[in-house]
Amino acid sequence: MEQRNHTTVNEFILDGYPRSKYVQIALFIVFSHIYMFTIASNILIMLSIRAEAHLHSPMYFFLSHFSFVEVCYISTTVPKMLFDLLKDHKKISTNGCRAQLYFFMALGLTEDFLLTSMALDRYLAICRPLHYSSLMSHAVCKQLSATSYVTSFLVALVPVLWMSTLSFCFPNSINHFFCDFAPVLELSCSNASLIGLTLMIIAYVIFLFCSLTIVVSYILIIITILKIPTTTGRQKAFSTCGSHLMVVTIFYGTMMFMYIRPAGAASFSFDKVVSVFYAVIVPLLNPLIYSLRNKEMKQAMQKVLKPLLRPETQ
Repeated sequence: MEQRNHTTVNEFILDGYPRSKYVQIALFIVFSHIYMFTIASNILIMLSIRAEAHLHSPMYFFLSHFSFVEVCYISTTVPKMLFDLLKDHKKISTNGCRAQLYFFMALGLTEDFLLTSMALDRYLAICRPLHYSSLMSHAVCKQLSATSYVTSFLVALVPVLWMSTLSFCFPNSINHFFCDFAPVLELSCSNASLIGLTLMIIAYVIFLFCSLTIVVSYILIIITILKIPTTTGRQKAFSTCGSHLMVVTIFYGTMMFMYIRPAGAASFSFDKVVSVFYAVIVPLLNPLIYSLRNKEMKQAMQKVLKPLLRPETQ
C-alpha cells in the first residue's frame, strides 16, 4: 500500500501537462485559438438570434441559452489551462479546485437538461403541431430553462460540499490538466468511496432520465416523419432535428465514455486525452454544427457580421 503523508494540503499540483516546453507552447497556441473561436462563435450565435425576429422561437431560445452555457463551460477550465501552460509551476488552491469542479459539473448538467428541452421542443413541433404554440409558449420555455439552471446548480452542490469535508494528503499531485472528480478523490486521506458512489448514482440517474427522454422523443419524431407522404416534407421535418441530433450524439458519446463506465476501465493518462475532447473540442464543434447545418442561422450570422466585414463608407 502506498505510503501517504497525512499533512493537510491547501493546494494541488497539476501534473498532467507534457514535460517538453515546446509542446506546452504548441498546446497554448492551439488551445488559445480554439478558445477564442469557441467564445466568438457562441457569442455570434446569441447575437444573431437576438437580432433576427424570425429566430425568436423556442428552438432558438434554447439554442441561445445553450451557447451561453457553452461559453461559461469552456471558461471554467481553458483560461486556467492556458495560464498554466506558460508557467513552470502549475498549481491550484483546494478552494479553487472545488470551485472549478462545481461549475464544471453544474454547467455540464445544465447542457444536458437544455439538450433534453430542445428534444421536447422538436417533438412538440413535429408530432403536436396544432398545439405547439400553447404547449411550448414563451413562459414554458423560460420555465424549462430556469429549471435546467436551478436543478443543475443544486445537484452539483451535493458532491462538492461533501468533498469539502475531506482532508487531502501529500503527494498532492493531480495527473490532469484541471480538477476533475476522479483524480482529486484519489488524493483524499479520508474514505472517498461513498462520494464516488454518489457521483456515479447522480450520473446514472440524470443520464437515464435525459437520454430516455431524448430517445423516446426521437422515436416518436421518426414515426411521425415517416408518415409524411412527400419526400420533401420528410426532409424538411428532419432537417430541423439534424443539428440537435448530432450535438446530442457527440455530447452523450463523450459523457458515457468518461462517466458511465466501470471504475478503472481506463487509465488516468487516457482519460486526460478524452477530457481535453469534452472540455475543449466539444464546445468548439457545437457552434460549428449549428451554424454550418442551419440555413436560417447562417443567414442571420451573415447579417450580423456584414457591418463588421464591410463597413459602410461615409
